[in-house]
Amino acid sequence: MAKMPPRKYKGLVPRLGFWEVTISGIGIILGAGIYALIGVAAGTAGNALWLSFVISALVAFFTALSYMELSSMMPNVGAEYEYANRAVGRQVAMVIGWLIIFSGIIGAATVSLGFAGYLANLLPVPVFLAAILLIAVLCGILLVGVKESAVVAVVFTLVEVGGLVLIIVAGIPYLGRVDFMEMPLGITGVLSAAALVFFAYQGFEEMVKFSEETREPERTVPLALITALVVSTVLYIFVCLSAVSVVGWEALAASPAPFATVASAAWGGDASILMSVIALFATANTVLMMMFASSRISYGMARAGSLPPFMARVHPDRHTPWISILLVGGGALLFMFVGDIAFVANISNFTLFVTFMVVNLSVIILRYREPRSERPFSIPGNIGRFPLFPLLGLVACIFLLVQLETLVLGIGALLTGIGIVVVLVFGRGKGK
Repeated sequence: MAKMPPRKYKGLVPRLGFWEVTISGIGIILGAGIYALIGVAAGTAGNALWLSFVISALVAFFTALSYMELSSMMPNVGAEYEYANRAVGRQVAMVIGWLIIFSGIIGAATVSLGFAGYLANLLPVPVFLAAILLIAVLCGILLVGVKESAVVAVVFTLVEVGGLVLIIVAGIPYLGRVDFMEMPLGITGVLSAAALVFFAYQGFEEMVKFSEETREPERTVPLALITALVVSTVLYIFVCLSAVSVVGWEALAASPAPFATVASAAWGGDASILMSVIALFATANTVLMMMFASSRISYGMARAGSLPPFMARVHPDRHTPWISILLVGGGALLFMFVGDIAFVANISNFTLFVTFMVVNLSVIILRYREPRSERPFSIPGNIGRFPLFPLLGLVACIFLLVQLETLVLGIGALLTGIGIVVVLVFGRGKGK
């Protein structure tokens, strides 16, 4: 295998290694999704909640393989935009980029309100003020540098994982007390919950946006991505089994703070307060990584000529895309009025499913269009040049997409339409 040529860095600097990318990725995945959505999902999946997470994990795994191959070919901060641009053209790439940026901004806004809600339960702080302060502080961290942002993400991730381990430990004495295959709405409810909890896996795809700031990204990022996904999936399954064992799916579904309810039932009120504090770290970490991802793809698209060039400016000392970071933070402040995290999670899932469909399709197209291109990681399981796993990922994404509510599909279609209009109006430049 030919050695990859050395890369020249014009702005962003590679400062991250395998463990920093892996732990940051686990932190993105193990964010607000599991803390906020497990109760809602239990209401439709019942005690078979764990099965919903397994189904979502399979979809994530198929698509993760596509990300691993494409990121090894194109270790670029523009990620999905670059993949789609090379496989299906700049216009489609711009629409995908728009959906990803918008999803990250609105997701950060919503989760910041979740953070503020937890904080308001502990301290007499106005919700909107707390959310605004969180966005401001996290923007400051992102502006300081990627290494510093990764350190914060690692610390927050350790706290998050600790919270999930506490839930698992709490459930050990209760294992076997409930039927783990109890489905109040049948398999339809399990599939509906799987479409919802896919939000809890959101983040593995954002890891590829570390590429230009990672040492040896062609190999480091794919390995870190699959490691983070496996660790997160195992934790999710055990957490689900423990949570329903302690309180049952009915109590889990009825609680506004599911993990606090589990901890309180197992250990008393003080444990409930502890879980609320841990939830602060989980939600803050999710907001940090969502803004990181949106700012990096904004920077990558601007550098490619598909967004205004001033968004590609990098701070001369901190080596961060400071204008993109500030614009993403400002956008998150504007969308704080959205509210319901479960509804916004499904809108984010719509953008993810559409994006993943294009990513899986890009792998298939490039296998035929560029068969001789360097692929430090190549997806196994092929028939000739045709890769089977991306096809499974494409079909699975379509299947989960149609499980979403009609209103969510309508809003998702509207957002896609707005993206198409943006392309038609602003996408006629000389971008590559």
